[in-house]
Amino acid sequence: MDTLEHYLTSEDADPIDIVETLAAHKAWEFDRITDNQIAMEIEGAWHTYSLSLAWSAHDETLRLVCTFDLDVDATRREQVLELIDGANDRIWLGNFTTWSEQGLIVFRYGLNLAGGASASGTQINDMIATAVGACEQYYPAFQLCLEDGACAQQALGIAMSQAYGRA
Repeated sequence: MDTLEHYLTSEDADPIDIVETLAAHKAWEFDRITDNQIAMEIEGAWHTYSLSLAWSAHDETLRLVCTFDLDVDATRREQVLELIDGANDRIWLGNFTTWSEQGLIVFRYGLNLAGGASASGTQINDMIATAVGACEQYYPAFQLCLEDGACAQQALGIAMSQAYGRA
């Protein structure tokens, strides 16, 4: 059994060790900040997203934060908040919010592992894919709102929903 398979199937593997193994396997740039935190960059179609995952043994939660470089200007804040509200109504897992002090839009996701549950590599990979997928879906809408001055409803109109079926 290779290292990837071991961490993807081991019930006692540390969640951040699993993330590190996935990042190395997928050739994502990453930095193990502490034993309980890892930061990485993932290239999307629209942007390179910065992800940070942290394990809190106290809360028994693996937290993911995904950011991208779009500055939230104070004059556009109300429209951005309306856009975030509309986006959050459309997604099932995780949520967008702003970090006012840093002027950033972030996507957050928490995987609760209460009662000693363990995370699988598949769950963590899906968690990362969900975050990047949501950012890819809504990045053009945030960009249209912030850089082109579109209202939230116009910007939401360009956010592509998942396609079903095939051509």
